[in-house]
Amino acid sequence: MGLVKIDDQLHEDVRRASSVMCRSINAQAEFWIKIGRLAEANPTLTFNDIVRTQIEAADDRHVPAAAA
Repeated sequence: MGLVKIDDQLHEDVRRASSVMCRSINAQAEFWIKIGRLAEANPTLTFNDIVRTQIEAADDRHVPAAAA
């Protein structure tokens, strides 16, 4: 874990979004970073496509071993 220096206005944007999305400020920033990284790596996918693939990947990771 490390510290990241961000602009004060961006921090305020993260703070506001985090309260709307019921996430901590850190969780909101992490979400935006992850989505941004995935969007750069997959420029043809929409935001909804990216979220759907992440939900599907999470579902795959949480399937009990006996059911797999």
